Amino acid sequence: MLLQIPDLLTPDQVREARRLLADAPWADGRDSAGPQARTVKLNQQLPHDCDAARAIRSMVLAGVERHPLILSAALPKKIFTPRVNRYGGDTPFYGEHVDNAIRFTADGTRVRTDVSCTVFLADPDEYDGGELTVQDTYGNRGVKLPAGHAVLYPGTSIHQVTPVTRGWRLACFFWIESMVRSDEQRRLLFDLDMSLMRLRDRHGETDEAVSLTGTYHNLLRMWADT
Repeated sequence: MLLQIPDLLTPDQVREARRLLADAPWADGRDSAGPQARTVKLNQQLPHDCDAARAIRSMVLAGVERHPLILSAALPKKIFTPRVNRYGGDTPFYGEHVDNAIRFTADGTRVRTDVSCTVFLADPDEYDGGELTVQDTYGNRGVKLPAGHAVLYPGTSIHQVTPVTRGWRLACFFWIESMVRSDEQRRLLFDLDMSLMRLRDRHGETDEAVSLTGTYHNLLRMWADT
């Protein structure tokens, strides 16, 4: 499931992130890549422990906690420490790759990369190219969103960032280990949750809504690993 998440960051948070990035200490993005990804990766990344990285990931994690859509779609169990990257100039792209199945945080915690997330920090008119393309059952799908918006997609997907030919593409990225490992099961739960919300908005707390809520939670109970 590929899902756009509007307004994960507020406009004020985006402005603050951009201020922090103006003088940020960028490093070679290949330092965090696996053996296959290093052959196709050419971008820059903030050091994990720099002040700008710390501040931006704090804003992003707060956005995840308050956004009902991302919580419903991803059902987070663990979240890999968000990182910040940029594309442009002599470091303009990240070719086709699949993310490592397991990532390790700075303290050694293992995070299974069920769901990938990119939070855009630059608006589409600030750069040419730089489209995130994700392969799914319907072919390649391209994503290039306004600053502050995010996209979720399966960590199992082959994806890439196309070459940036003008300006700089700025983004924050991270992975989520979901309580529900299967993308298909997460999609069924998400669709049911969204339908229940619409049903309640239209008809209130009916007997049918209560019954379907029970079905949702019983499926989650059956599939979830907490």
